[in-house]
Parts: sequence; structure tokens; C-alpha cells
Amino acid sequence: MVESHIVDQAQEHTRTYLPQIDNHRSHALNETNLDTYIYESNKSLPLGEKYHGKVRDVYTAKTPDGDEDCLVVVSTDRQSAFDRNLANIPFKGQVLNLTSTWWFEKTNELVPNHVLSVPHPNVTVGKKCTVFPVEFIMRGYVTGSTSTSLWTNYNKGVRHYCGHDLPDGLVKNQKLESNLLTPTTKDTVHDELISAEEIVSSGRMSQEDWDTCATYSMNLFEFGQRIAAERGLILVDTKYEFGKDASGKIVLIDEIHTPDSSRYWIAGSYDQRMKEGGDPENIDKEFLRLWFRDHCDPYKDEKIPEAPVELVNELSRRYIMLYELITGETFKFPAEEEEDDSMVLNKAMAKYFELI
Repeated sequence: MVESHIVDQAQEHTRTYLPQIDNHRSHALNETNLDTYIYESNKSLPLGEKYHGKVRDVYTAKTPDGDEDCLVVVSTDRQSAFDRNLANIPFKGQVLNLTSTWWFEKTNELVPNHVLSVPHPNVTVGKKCTVFPVEFIMRGYVTGSTSTSLWTNYNKGVRHYCGHDLPDGLVKNQKLESNLLTPTTKDTVHDELISAEEIVSSGRMSQEDWDTCATYSMNLFEFGQRIAAERGLILVDTKYEFGKDASGKIVLIDEIHTPDSSRYWIAGSYDQRMKEGGDPENIDKEFLRLWFRDHCDPYKDEKIPEAPVELVNELSRRYIMLYELITGETFKFPAEEEEDDSMVLNKAMAKYFELI
């Protein structure tokens, strides 16, 4: 039986981080400019095109030896929702990148991944891959509020979901009899539910590639659930992405089991909450989304209000707490005398590319 005190102690301990979090708000990493001039070397970083995502900035490059195409993936502190940036959350990018790094290392024998180097807490250099146009969503519970989520569809009467037949009588947030792989398309406008059969018949993937990725997804999720349970958490659902590297090998890319790609509940109170008909305790960003929804129309308003400082700091604390709970490691705050995040980042990348 999971001891709830694991999470209680983490809650109490990470509240002591709030002053350091608050001091770092003005240094949060909102935007990267890795193509800027490196004064120490009289050179610029050897980077190609830049892709500006919701949370990550991705640059094309060559490895320092010039032998391999790679991507420099920078996790920023941007907090995205409602198709826009709501706020910059101190240390969020580091938490996402370092959490993925920890999981990539722990699962490397289960599933090969794209990681080549982690030259900075915000940065992963990965193999450039041909990405499958599918997101591999693993679900262990009947939950969710989006248009593609299991509970949303089940509550509308859907009983055939992503190729799976569901029984009547399921209730919101209950544990499934077995984990389900429920893929979605990876589209520019809106992801859509799809079955394994449709993925293969539409030519998105071959049967062999699908089978490999499906097995990888199941194994990763089961491993993640075991580790989460040891930490007083429930890994409820998550998203994986896969691609083929230059040699044709299928590898795990993007991120793994982060607070952004995964839903975590607190295990110690789950049974009692279910008995009372309440929602499980979670550690996520929903409270910030709700604040914006109550104070503006985040989809339509051209300008939205600034997020309250206390909510920004609290969300940062929750990200850091999840990192420490999951990894068992202590988050390392930068020294106060360090330069601003973008300058430290650029210098780290200059060292990686052997410019200084």
C-alpha cells in the first residue's frame, strides 16, 4: 500500500523553494536566440532552421563531428494553453527536460531513444528522425475532458473507442481492467482519434512499425506506472512519439512521462476520493487555466491579463515537486550570481559545439 506521507513531505519541503522561485521570475526563459554571436569565439553557433513550438524551440544542426544530422531541442518556461502563451513559469523548462532525461536513461534498455547529449538543463540534442504522424496515447483510467479523451467519449455513449470495445457501467476516473493504447492522428489543426487498423490501412504506418511502437508504448507505460507507484503517484495517462533514425531504427523521441505529457494523481487519497464520488487529487496546471477562463476569454481576447504572481510561483513549485518525486533527486537551483538564463544557455551550447 502506498504511503501518502511521501507526497505530503514533498509538498511541505518544496514550499520552502517559493522565495527562490520568486527571485527567478524575471529570468524565466521565454525565448531562445541560439543563433546569436558568441563573443568568446568570434563565431556563431552552427545552427540551421529554428522551429518555434508552444513550449520548445527546436534548431536543426549537425553533431560537433559533422557526421550526423541532429536537433537541438530547448525546453522553455512558456506555459501554453488555449492556443497561446499564458505565462512564463520559472524552471519549468528545466523540469521538463531533466524529467525526460531521467526517464530516457531509465528506459534505454526497454526502448531505444533519440538522445545524443544533454549539454544544459534546458537542452537535449537528439537524432534527427522521420517522425510517425501518430501520437501514442496510453490510458490506465477512464478520465479526461478534451474532445479525444476517454471519459468525454464514453460519457456520450461511445463504446467502440480507438478500436477497443468498452463495457457498459464504467464510471469517471475508475481504473481500467487493462491499459489501453488509444492513438490519435498528429495533425496541424486538430488531432483525431484513430484505430490501429485505420493507421495501417491509411498508410500512416506499416503493420510491422505499428506493432513495434505499440509494444514499446505498452512496456514504457507499465514501467512508468510501477515507478510512479513507488513514489506515491499514479501515472494515469501519457503520450509517446516515435520516429525512425537515419539507420531506419525506431526510437522514442520528444519527451517521456513529464508533467506536460502525462497526468499524475496522488495515490494515497485515490480510493477515498472515489468512494466519496470526488475527483482524484492531482498535481497539474489546471488551476492556472481556470483562473484565465474566469477572468477573460482566452480564446478570443486579443490581450489577456497577467497571471497572478502567486499562481505562477505555485505552478513552478508543483513542477519541481513532481520532478523530485519522480526522480528521487533534488532540484538544483542556479547560483544567484549566474548570468541570465539565455546567456548561460548560449555558452553551454558553444561549449557543446566546441567553439569555446
